[in-house]
Amino acid sequence: MGTPVTVTYLFDPLCGWCYGASPGIQALSQHPDVRLILAPSGLFAGGGRVLDAAFAGYAWSNDQRIGQLTGQRFSEAYRHQVLGREGRPFDSTALGLALSAVALTAPEREVDTLRALQEARYVQGLDTSDATVVEALLRAWGLVSAAELLASGAPQLLEAHGSRVQAARQWMNRLGVSGVPALVLHGAGEPHLVSGQALYGGLEPLLRLLLPT
Repeated sequence: MGTPVTVTYLFDPLCGWCYGASPGIQALSQHPDVRLILAPSGLFAGGGRVLDAAFAGYAWSNDQRIGQLTGQRFSEAYRHQVLGREGRPFDSTALGLALSAVALTAPEREVDTLRALQEARYVQGLDTSDATVVEALLRAWGLVSAAELLASGAPQLLEAHGSRVQAARQWMNRLGVSGVPALVLHGAGEPHLVSGQALYGGLEPLLRLLLPT
């Protein structure tokens, strides 16, 4: 086995298409020839967006397209308990910070935590824009140090998360990426973009794009 190829995953934990890409990301993270780096972009962090009927309708329609393409589940609990709560923020700040807290305290569990947080929203119908909900989930999964770090808002966490978001945005600017998910392949020569569409076509076609022949 040679040196693993490094792949940076540009994403936002509130992005439905990123949830659709979750099986591909899980598979990549477990492949011995791939070193996967999570790079939260902060695309849906802050900004003051709140859920209303128009946005909920658009999101649900888009989610159905994602589900049909990827097989990922978007439940009625999510439709009613998350999208149906008008006036609630649509904000990935708490999720991004939680993932950075896991990266600091239990990095080997970060990819699995991303998947679990996505499923908590889209399947269980939990409002993961709420930091108290996210903290409770981390505790329930045994990620107590990460939960405490998230709850404390420690400068260490804020600095680490800020650096991760900045790095993601630098890649997006450098490679002309306007949306997520997307992959940056660090192989021979200059790093280059691999479209997120590649994450929906199965592992073998994806590996053909990422691994040297």
